[in-house]
This record gives sequence, structure tokens and C-alpha cells, in this order.
Amino acid sequence: MTPRIAYCSPVNPAPSGISDYSEELLPYLAQYAEITLFVEDGLRPTNPQLERHFTVLPIRKLERLARRGVFDAIVYHMGNSPAHAGIWRVAQRVPGVMVMHDFVLHHFMVWYAANVQRDIKRYVAMMRARYGAEGENVAQLMIRSRFSEAAFSFPCNEDVLAAAKAVIGHSRYLLEQVAAIRPDLPRGLVPMGVPLPPVIDRNEARRRLGIPLERPLLATFGNINAWKRIEPTLRALSALRREGIDAHCVLVGSVSPNYALKSVIERLGLQAAVTVTGYVERSRFEDYVAATDVCLNLRYPTAGETSASLLRLLGAGKPTLVSAVDAFCELPPDVVAQVDVDECETDMIVAYCRRLLADPALAAALGARARAYVATNHTLPGAARAMIGFLAEVYGWPAPRLLRAEPLWDPAPPLAPVTSPASPAQPAAASPSLLVQAAARAAAEIGLTEDDTAALRSVAARIDELT
Repeated sequence: MTPRIAYCSPVNPAPSGISDYSEELLPYLAQYAEITLFVEDGLRPTNPQLERHFTVLPIRKLERLARRGVFDAIVYHMGNSPAHAGIWRVAQRVPGVMVMHDFVLHHFMVWYAANVQRDIKRYVAMMRARYGAEGENVAQLMIRSRFSEAAFSFPCNEDVLAAAKAVIGHSRYLLEQVAAIRPDLPRGLVPMGVPLPPVIDRNEARRRLGIPLERPLLATFGNINAWKRIEPTLRALSALRREGIDAHCVLVGSVSPNYALKSVIERLGLQAAVTVTGYVERSRFEDYVAATDVCLNLRYPTAGETSASLLRLLGAGKPTLVSAVDAFCELPPDVVAQVDVDECETDMIVAYCRRLLADPALAAALGARARAYVATNHTLPGAARAMIGFLAEVYGWPAPRLLRAEPLWDPAPPLAPVTSPASPAQPAAASPSLLVQAAARAAAEIGLTEDDTAALRSVAARIDELT
């Protein structure tokens, strides 16, 4: 049989990393199945390959077609971006296999209650019913724009799991968390696939960026906020410099408007040793990756995600530090340097960076193992095989077979983990609500992209209407 799959996902220009994920996976998954792509109502894909090779339909049409038996499987992709609103609306009525890119869906559910259901009180009632007084207290903070680390302790994913026919996750950690809530739900581990990026010469990249060839360089990549462990990173940089190591750090990405990065840098006396790039175009982003001696991809707390940006750094052959939490603990110790998130965090960052900067051969060996790991364990063909195999198991199909010898197209050049540009300034509305402004700042503090921040700004707008 030729499986017919309804594939429901954000695609570009929808502001979600899952857009890139799906556009990279689809040409390989289509080697095994006939795929109809369902996207948010009104969205027109910017990737011409999608409409060239697939029937692309608005998500509102899925329910009618599914009830007519047009598809042999339905795959939904869920994450914290508002780009998943239409998917979640349909998934509640038409069961399918849920690919959970985040275990914690709290921030999406707040946005959904305010903007789709237009009833923020439903969110508060849900938090009280599910999590008791503690949950209600956090909900009251959230609706007053006091977004905090506590939100990550309340996943708000129970309805998603109840609606799912089965769940796909990219890590054992996420699937174990799912099993604790719904042990009866079929679960499949599908490794995240990424294209293996080309290796860019370090010195050539530095010449293009104007960075001295001999300078020891650390770098972080992505939206800059407290959850990315920026302050421990900069404290480590300060310690290295006190030891006589003339290290610099580049923070590549847009800064959360609610994160006082400038004051942190000034307090540590690092104005001359830290460069904040803001948003950079893809080619420049890739040059910064190539130019860096040690990459830092630290984060805590997490939403249970698997980081595509981390896999791209590893695939580029860069020695990389990660936080030893959640799904990141599954990475082999000879592939990444794992940093405990405790009182020893800064000391561990210092020790790792000191060692890697002093021993280029060791750093190169760690980077080479990282690249080999991604090339072996996180390939797009492997991800497609694992996904189609699990779908066959769930839906009772025969063993999958290749329908096409080659993918429909080559997604290379790779989609680098480009940070979102800062939103352009908008004219101020008359008498803007302070709650609206606070929501925008607090949403960015959680670690969402600027596009997600804009969406969460409307949460505060809805709350403001109710107060």
C-alpha cells in the first residue's frame, strides 16, 4: 500500500523553528508516502518546493476530508508558538499522532485561551483544576504578566495527550514524561534530523568578520535571555580574563527586552570583552559559528525540547557546552561538555573553556566527534525512516517500503539556526495599557522569539479587556 498522510505543521513564513524542521524532513518522508500538507488558514508557503511537490491545504479542510477516510494517518506538530493554533483546534476533534516538540505547552495554552477562546478565565480554571492552589497562584501571576520560571513546572499538556492517538518525541526524556501522565499512550522515539552543514574555515570566517585570528573566542547563539544562562557564562568569561586569558565572547542574537544584559556586562566590567551582534543574516551567522573556538548552548529551565540549533552547532564540528538537564543529558559525554546547573555552574564553564582553549587538538577532536555523532544519529533519512516506521506500527500498515529512491529535493544549503530579527517599532496606540507592555517584556523573558512575543502581547490585551 501507499500510505496517505495528512501532515499538519507550520511552514515558513510561520514564525516557528518547526517550520524549518518540517521543510527539511518532508522531502525524505515523501519517499515512503503520499503526503498532503495542511497549514494555518491563510498561510502561503514561501518555499516553492512545497507547492511544487505536495497538495497544500488550509487546516480547516482537514476534518471533513478525514471523516471521508481520505487519509491513512494524521500527523500533528505541536509546540509553544501561536503558529500551532489551527492545528490544536482541529486536533481536539480529529485524533492523530502528535509530534511533541515541547513537553511543556504552558505558554501556548495561555495564548490560546486569550486569543482563540477569548476567555482567560478558562485558563485559570484549568490551572486550578489540574494543579490545585499552587497552579492557580501561578496562573494569577501569568495573567498579570509576571511570567516566571515557575510556569515550566506546570506543563498544561494534558488535553493534548488526551486528544492524541499516539505521541512522537525526539528524546527519551520527553517520552518518559509523557508516560508518567498517560502510560497507555503509544510512544515513538524519532531522532531529530538536520542537514549536515558544510565546514567553513575558521580563519576565513574571522577575516570576513574582522576578528583577530589569535583571539580566544566564546559564543552563544539565539535569543538572549536569562534562561540561556548568560550571566554564568559572562562570569566565567570574567574569571578567564583574570587568569590572563584574553578571551572574548560574542552573543549572537536578539536581546530580550526584559533582560538587563547591558547592566550585567557593565557590572562585570566586560564592556571591552563582549560583543552583542543583534540579529544577523544567515551567512554572517554561519561565519560566527565557524569563527568560534567554544560554543555555549546552555539553558535552564527547559520545556523538554530537543534543540535543533544545538544539533547544527555540533554538526558544524564545534566543541560545545550544554546544560546537564532533561533531554540534553542524553548526549554522549564525548560529544558535548555537560555543565551542571547548580552552584558549580560557573566554575565548570571556566574549567571546560580553559581546557579547550589551551588544547586546540582536544577541542578539534571534540568537535569532530560531535560532527560524526550528528552525521550518524541525526540524519534526515534516519528521521524519516523512524517516523514512517512508527506510523506503520500505530496504524497497522505493512512494513514501510521506499516509493522513491531519492528525496523529493535536497534541503541543503542547511537552514542555520537564525535568530529572529527584532520587531520594527510600531506606532503607539492611544493610552497603551501598561499590562500590554509588561506582557510583551515578560513573554520575551520566558525565552520565546520576538514573533512569539508579539503574539503574547495580545494575551495582555485580552486580559486588559477583562480588567
